[in-house]
Amino acid sequence: MRRPTVLFACLLALACTRASVTPSPSGTSAALTAADLRTRLYIFADDSMMGREAGTQGNVKGTDYIARELRRIGLEPAGDNGTYFQTIPLVRFANATGLGAGEPRSYLQIDGGETLALGSDYVAAYSSRFPVRRGSRGRPAASTFTVDQLRGAQAIYGGVFGDTGMAATPEQAAGKVVILTTKPDSTGERTYQRVADSLARGRWASAAAVAIVQLDVVTRPVLAALRAPNFVLDRGDTVSTFTPLIISPRAAEAMLGKPLAQARPGDVGRAVSGDVVVRWLQVPAPARNVVAILRGRDPAVRGQYVAMSAHNDHTGLETRPLDHDSVRAYNRLLQLRNLEGPAAGRGPKQNVGVVVNVDSLRRLRPARPDSINNGASDDGSGSVVLLEIAEQLAARPAAERPRRSLLFIWHTAEEIGLNGSEYFSDRPTVPRDSIVAVLNMDMVGRGSAEDVPGGGPRYVQLIGARRLATELGDVIERVNAARAEPFAIDYSYDAPGHPYNRYCRSDHYMYARYGVPIAYFSLGYYIDYHQVTDEPQYIDYPHMQRVAELVRDAALTLADLDHRVVRDKPKPDLRAPCRQ
Repeated sequence: MRRPTVLFACLLALACTRASVTPSPSGTSAALTAADLRTRLYIFADDSMMGREAGTQGNVKGTDYIARELRRIGLEPAGDNGTYFQTIPLVRFANATGLGAGEPRSYLQIDGGETLALGSDYVAAYSSRFPVRRGSRGRPAASTFTVDQLRGAQAIYGGVFGDTGMAATPEQAAGKVVILTTKPDSTGERTYQRVADSLARGRWASAAAVAIVQLDVVTRPVLAALRAPNFVLDRGDTVSTFTPLIISPRAAEAMLGKPLAQARPGDVGRAVSGDVVVRWLQVPAPARNVVAILRGRDPAVRGQYVAMSAHNDHTGLETRPLDHDSVRAYNRLLQLRNLEGPAAGRGPKQNVGVVVNVDSLRRLRPARPDSINNGASDDGSGSVVLLEIAEQLAARPAAERPRRSLLFIWHTAEEIGLNGSEYFSDRPTVPRDSIVAVLNMDMVGRGSAEDVPGGGPRYVQLIGARRLATELGDVIERVNAARAEPFAIDYSYDAPGHPYNRYCRSDHYMYARYGVPIAYFSLGYYIDYHQVTDEPQYIDYPHMQRVAELVRDAALTLADLDHRVVRDKPKPDLRAPCRQ
């Protein structure tokens, strides 16, 4: 293993040695302060929350904490049945291996006798639009199975996903196993999920099955997650007629009977038979949105709401412990080499030649095994900012509250497909048309120059603020300009077609699809994104406080306008896929 230079070894060591700051033991005050944010985040992103994955006991503990604080500071409950909680119906599924007693077995066989292997040749994709088959009482029961049967369905090359100019026709695809490849710049981390999410509404709805050639580019952690049980939202209906598959290039070429490089849209291959079996499991714990209201002072408009939101969930536990320091050093090395970081999803080619010598780290301390994705910035930061804003505003006399009411929403299941915000926007606990605007926060804990290009103490990203309502963006600009030290707002991630697809990847979009004006505040991706190293000791609390003040002041300004913020852009098609 090559040894880094002395300078680089020092950089790696510094990447892992930011001083930890002990939170205040005395609780929080009515003021919005960096110290209070730190106290809250050390509680909310603690190891005891077990990564706050939706549908797990860790997420229950996290949402319990939020509700206790709302009760303490005196906000009005706005969940189900007079509580702070809106429970969303998650169900859990897993690829069936056929190893259990009486359990049906997944298998795929190509005409001619070749059998594809579950795990290495294909897996069932978990999708936020997954079809949930229902039992006799209308609910998915524990240990029930979905079996998609293929009996001699011919494979066909459907083309490149997203390129309608290079695609088979729906008529050609009807009743066949459609094989889709993806664009060369697709990273593979979540492209298959976007493909699977679009299937029920897309041109392949009449296919016998759809297989996405992505199994070679998903990383080992993602592959492990695909093989493990996963959660999806039970929408109460079946939105697709088949289970989407992720397959390897070898499997695709075996089905088509030719190299992928030679395949043209519409080319018909071999017949495929088999059963794709998914096992449905009982959800061990509920997933919950947390919802509260601060009533406005003006009876004429207090029935209207300016909403502020964040997501309360994160990605839970790793399948095996990782060395905290070497993970952080590795990601810092990628950053210093100007490679794309975890934000965009790293493909195998990007990782070639990345070598970390951990001797310098071991001289600092022993290895620190870690398996908990604490989600301090994603989105512990937004969650505790919401609590701080709520506490400060609740402490004001009633006469000093804004004219309109403020709606505080902590969505769950953002990480598995924006499920909590989808459920709330579909079934809001206040009239949907009473929501004037939504100010969403996700990842507001970092943002320094070492985290994002152009970062610094006055850096903030703003996405979507003028996509539906020009006035909303103008109000935020005015509020920012009135600050003693205004932010330098980065709009680059709002650009149409931006490869990070940020407009579509956080909870605000579920409101935008209904025509509710939204603004998305963030400090951007960072080296610890979706890593075990996203912990409270690496957060920039003064920066987080400044973002909190900006969001608070924007919400108060909107709530005090003499008119409702005007939507002057077309309302999206509710059923169409989101477009960056």
